Amino acid sequence: MARLEGGSFLMGHDLAEGYPEDGEGPMHEVELAPFSVDVTTVSNSMFGDFVAATGYQTEAERWGWSFVFAGFLPDDFPDTRGVAQTPWWRQVEGSDWRHPEGPHADITDRLDHPVVHVSWNDAVAYCSWRGVRLPTEAEWEFAARGGLDQKRYPWGDDREPDGNHLMNVWQGDFPSANTLADGYLGTAPADAFPPNGFGLHNMTGNVWEWCGDWYHPDAYRHHTATDPTGPSTGTHKVMRGGSYLCHDSYCFRYRVAARSSNTADSSAGNIGFRCVA
Repeated sequence: MARLEGGSFLMGHDLAEGYPEDGEGPMHEVELAPFSVDVTTVSNSMFGDFVAATGYQTEAERWGWSFVFAGFLPDDFPDTRGVAQTPWWRQVEGSDWRHPEGPHADITDRLDHPVVHVSWNDAVAYCSWRGVRLPTEAEWEFAARGGLDQKRYPWGDDREPDGNHLMNVWQGDFPSANTLADGYLGTAPADAFPPNGFGLHNMTGNVWEWCGDWYHPDAYRHHTATDPTGPSTGTHKVMRGGSYLCHDSYCFRYRVAARSSNTADSSAGNIGFRCVA
């Protein structure tokens, strides 16, 4: 973990870019106490240690399926149900954290990649075992900014400064063609790409990261000035950072101010987490 001294920062933004319906604004000043944060997302190896010690079964394992990006499935893969609004997501039997693309896949060569197919509930179980917790949304954004003020990305405002790829997102035409210009089709190692100013890797791109807060589009209007924790109840939990499937044609959420959400029992091949203390 990296120790962050906390302090005051401007959370959210008031710019025209992004998705106002997500509640990315208003920009507001927040004061945070010191905290520590994982330098990377929890990896397959780290999650494997938890499972070996406790015998824990993820919700995807108990249900027998999770959501997999259709482009990862073999041509002869049996037809599966898709999500109506996002048909590139397929319900795949036998997909879980050990088998990210289904029974035909494993993580033997991906132990240093982020664990995926973990629900918010699974992430909380891991945190409890390790004696840590999920970050608040405010802590996550403070950490992602890396000490920079109101920049679009953890390193600045240009997505690819001087032509350098600094995160793992979709390159090309989504969802049909990925040029792999950043070097990856699916997940990248959890410590891939240079860290931000706080020494943290992949705060944007690679995998979505669960936060502890309940999600609401008006949450920022009710934030306390010090250590806000979000709404007291809700139906969805906050996710931050975007993933390897994000593309500005449909999901320009690989920005430090961007927000998204999912139900606490949801899992997919692009959702992971990191811990704080």
